[in-house]
Amino acid sequence: MLGFETTSGTLEPFSVDLAQILAANVEVALDRAEREARLQSQNERLEQFASIVSHDLRNPMSTARGYLEAYRDSGDPAHADEVEHALDRMERLTGEMLELARHGRIVDSVEPVDLAAVVDRAWRNVPIDDAVLKHDLEGVTYGDSERVQALENLFRNAGEHGLERTAGGGRIRVERIPRGFAVEDDGPGIPDSRKDEVFDLGYTGSVDGTGYGLYIVEQIVTGHDWSIRVADGEDGGARFEITGLEFDL
Repeated sequence: MLGFETTSGTLEPFSVDLAQILAANVEVALDRAEREARLQSQNERLEQFASIVSHDLRNPMSTARGYLEAYRDSGDPAHADEVEHALDRMERLTGEMLELARHGRIVDSVEPVDLAAVVDRAWRNVPIDDAVLKHDLEGVTYGDSERVQALENLFRNAGEHGLERTAGGGRIRVERIPRGFAVEDDGPGIPDSRKDEVFDLGYTGSVDGTGYGLYIVEQIVTGHDWSIRVADGEDGGARFEITGLEFDL
């Protein structure tokens, strides 16, 4: 085996072998550290879900049991309605937990996405009475076409937190901005003191909210290496600006 010429002479073959062994060991150690970091992240997520299940599902389950007993004693249909309401909430909580588990992953691959088509599809999937969607989007961006459905959560959030109820219904507007788009409603908006909290897991400004909707939105956005910020809309409502996208047009 040839040595390497240096200012102090030639390195012996065993020195080269030692360097190669050390390099291989460093690579193995880095791979192990990366695997351990991923495992720790997965364990933390499992603990998080266990906490969510034990905490958030316990209340509606207790409510359902209480009203079920009351219904058995009285036969009052109002008690049965309360049981149904509690079951509906549990169903929604379960669905959003599954959505969080499914969408909380890093985006591994992207594809061309027609943003206007994604917006229209998201709007069809979120029934909001007496509300109007306005947008004039065009152009193709790149992302996970299913996970870009974070728009559904933004629309749902606007509907739950009080769109302006006028004769023509509430208004949601989606517009292109530099390197991204914005979703804006004409509701009461988000106080400045709360803007830093809206993406926290468990935060909700609604009695019936789950506290997962906007957290999932942020997970999907950051999974694409995009950014999201909260601002004030032109009419005082909430405005969510998502940036970092690349467009063909």
